[in-house]
Amino acid sequence: MSPSRWFWILMLSLTASPAVGNDGPIPNVVLAVHGGLGESPGVLTKDEERAVIAVIETALRTGRQVLVEKQGSALDAVEAAIRVLEDDPQFNAGKGAVFTSDGRNELDASIMDGRDRKAGAVAGVTTVKNPIRAARAVMEKTRHVLLVSKGAEEFAQAAGLEIVDPSYFRTERRWKELEERRRKEQTQPQSRLDPSGFVPGADPGRHWSTVGAVARDREGHLAAGTSTGGMSYKRYGRVGDSPIIGAGTFADDRTCAVSCTGHGEFFIRWQVASDISAQIEYRQVDVRQAVDTVINGKLKPVKGEGGCIALDREGRFAAATNSDSLWRGWITAEGKVVVKLYPE
Repeated sequence: MSPSRWFWILMLSLTASPAVGNDGPIPNVVLAVHGGLGESPGVLTKDEERAVIAVIETALRTGRQVLVEKQGSALDAVEAAIRVLEDDPQFNAGKGAVFTSDGRNELDASIMDGRDRKAGAVAGVTTVKNPIRAARAVMEKTRHVLLVSKGAEEFAQAAGLEIVDPSYFRTERRWKELEERRRKEQTQPQSRLDPSGFVPGADPGRHWSTVGAVARDREGHLAAGTSTGGMSYKRYGRVGDSPIIGAGTFADDRTCAVSCTGHGEFFIRWQVASDISAQIEYRQVDVRQAVDTVINGKLKPVKGEGGCIALDREGRFAAATNSDSLWRGWITAEGKVVVKLYPE
């Protein structure tokens, strides 16, 4: 048998049987969001789970209102939905973001327009209340794609965005999480420390509860956005995949819109978001097969933990995770809402 035939047999085997943690393809979806990998099953109380679900539902209904009732764009819906999640401290984005190793909240976000692949992003900001708004402003008001740190903050202020004291993002729960990681670091040999600043053996907990959204508007245009505080105890100045176009966020009207969450270094190296689009464009697979091939077929073997949500050009939604959780939800044009926290 020829090597090329063996290759296609292998690729078909990756997509022939659904992996645990996959959703879709689900038709007639106008908006989907995720809240990252979140907590593992059994960690949250039922009341805490209901609180997370309630906020995800609010984000979905807010985005649908923009799309259906206000007849807004996919970009408008993505931004509106993510702002709801950035403002809720249950998630690792905006208020409630995790701390760096030196005790700061450094925030990243990106947004992309599927019509023409225009995109904007910010990284390492500490004073912008809603980083997703700053990302969109970079896309629409500059010639650039990515602004970082002080330059991004000065631009956001000049653009009229809400600026807050860095203390706004602090929560006691996140601070205690940082202190616990510092204690664990002291017991770990330096040679075992991950370059990202992650401490092996430490429970990831919510430090990957990045948020994101994908949307399709009445004209068939797609958009995607992602926002995060990154990894708890990350080295200051570390930037993950969330503000990197093609890694954590991607949108193209010809294929799909994607938002990712997980161990960012792997998502950057494997260009996860754009690869999912490429699966649809070049292999002509459906959106569920595309997310499964990349998340479970490519990342899982190299121990790249994470997941994603994706919405294709026909309004078909899919999600995949190789972890034990992925907080996600979707809403149809008619207003039907589904929210799931864990794989099924």
